[in-house]
Amino acid sequence: MRKTNYIFGLFCASILAVSCSDDSVSEEFDEANGDVVQKLIKTVALNSSENMEDEGMLEFSYTADGALSSVSNGEGSRDFLYDGDELVNVTGEEDVNLSIEELYESPYDAFETGNVLEYDANGNPKIIEFFEEDYDWETDSYLSYVYTAEVSYDEAQNPFFYTLEAGGIIDVLDGIQLNFSMSPQSSEIIKARMLFPVNNPSKIVYKNEDGEVKHTITASYVYDADNYATSGVISSSSDGDPDASYTVQFTYVE
Repeated sequence: MRKTNYIFGLFCASILAVSCSDDSVSEEFDEANGDVVQKLIKTVALNSSENMEDEGMLEFSYTADGALSSVSNGEGSRDFLYDGDELVNVTGEEDVNLSIEELYESPYDAFETGNVLEYDANGNPKIIEFFEEDYDWETDSYLSYVYTAEVSYDEAQNPFFYTLEAGGIIDVLDGIQLNFSMSPQSSEIIKARMLFPVNNPSKIVYKNEDGEVKHTITASYVYDADNYATSGVISSSSDGDPDASYTVQFTYVE
């Protein structure tokens, strides 16, 4: 069930970045995508013909007022607690951790721990620098190396945006000031703000410090008339050799 943990780790988990906009997440999303129909995700289903452990489903539940109340993977859930309209806490199983690289079955965690070196024209993280440990046989120890993740995006909105907005996460990220004023701010929330993609990631290429490609992930999505992802095939390769492929399907609240 590792890949059933998609987004929460990314949006609720660097401090320095290059060319980061002073716009809020909401402003960047609107500028990149225009007038988008608001849709809330109901389920995300993952299927693999190769490994049953790669299969699973995320289910999103909402209150009568449309606020996100919980996200469940069938074994545990994350519950959203509010004071009026304001998100005050998220409780429950930490395994429902929801990061991009969990969905994409990545061996790395650049979207959780990395520093953004470059953004694209829409404000998406384009090049992310992160540290990776490799075993050194000569010293019989693990050494830390600088890796990079180069990310490409479809010209489609991040399908989770309005679901996260319904959970109060976007309000939290919109409150982050990236001009680094004197006001104290959580470094984890700042990192989440900087790593937030307003478009849907379609490819991630990981390179070691010598510029050699170590791992590649490609996502090919089908979109509906409103440009929301409805299904996709995600495949990966390590050192040039294919190693995994599975499908993902989205349904939305009607």
